Amino acid sequence: MIFLPGIRVFFFAICLCSGALQVSAAQVLVFAAASLTDSLREIAESYRTSASEKIALNLGASSTLARQIEEGAPADIFFSADEAQMDRLEAHGLIVSGTRTNRLSNELVIIVAARGSVAIRAPQDLAGSSIRRIALGDPKAVPIGVYARRFLEGAGLWQAVAPKVVPTENVRAALAAVEAGNADASIVYKTDALISKRVVIAYTVPPDQAPRIRYPVALLKGSAKPAAAAKFVQYLASPTATAVFEKHGFIISP
Repeated sequence: MIFLPGIRVFFFAICLCSGALQVSAAQVLVFAAASLTDSLREIAESYRTSASEKIALNLGASSTLARQIEEGAPADIFFSADEAQMDRLEAHGLIVSGTRTNRLSNELVIIVAARGSVAIRAPQDLAGSSIRRIALGDPKAVPIGVYARRFLEGAGLWQAVAPKVVPTENVRAALAAVEAGNADASIVYKTDALISKRVVIAYTVPPDQAPRIRYPVALLKGSAKPAAAAKFVQYLASPTATAVFEKHGFIISP
């Protein structure tokens, strides 16, 4: 996975599944949220067996990816973890009209280390003295952090929790912080919690208490391969791709 700070380094080696490949005209370049890492790698691999185009993935925080696209990154598809970042690109006229669709949803969960001594039975426990550091995707920009902050604000806990927050680059970094013992807890997507054996889900946020989570996908106007990109977006709605998303814990949007 590659996280890039600016346009000067956009002609870079991008991870596709486990191999690093140079961006070329034969590839469809997908900028996608870090929480989609495992599912999209699997889908890209299955797509490769049935199509001539290869799929290259640039994975990171949706807010960072949106900024890169605004700065001129050569992307074909944007798959965001929230609507705000897609709204941002749409407002700048950077997505192809009529191609935007909400593909997935997710759940918020509170996690702690599997072998840790911290116990959380309710969100209010995050404000307790036993919780000193809470890793969150940057609550000012990163979708998972924005979702988490909205949930905590709704629960009346943000003011108590905010001083403990350690901002991270994306949801996978927040997960890693808990795995490594650098944070006592985190709020992540359920799909990310499920990939790790070093954390446990201490609490699942009820849907009626969580902010609306939507993952929109769209074609980008700057695409050099619009037909090939459109073909892959269609594949993302196929039964094969749907089965992969569901296997990884995502909720399919109607």
